[in-house]
Amino acid sequence: MNQLYRQGDVLIIPVAAIPNKTTAVKRDNGLVILAHGEITGHHHSIADRQVELVTTEQANELRMWLEITTDEPVALVHQEHDTIMLPPGRYEVRRQREYAPEQIRQVAD
Repeated sequence: MNQLYRQGDVLIIPVAAIPNKTTAVKRDNGLVILAHGEITGHHHSIADRQVELVTTEQANELRMWLEITTDEPVALVHQEHDTIMLPPGRYEVRRQREYAPEQIRQVAD
């Protein structure tokens, strides 16, 4: 069984492959940003150059995948959470959602 990784409202799931026809997500000041915090302005980010985040829209939902091509694990950093180390590989990146009576929404981090 593959290990899942979670940091705040971001869930990182190992996958065998990344879909075709994706678009690379542009780095922000050299960082790969997996998610921005809506309230604090903090972010979940990776600084390593051998990491790429790609995206595509499927069934009217924006989806993201992460590819780490380093030899060693890379650090996923957030200003309010412990740093976690992600081993080389391919991952789907999901924002966790929560139920509220008026709607299903993304978790605010």
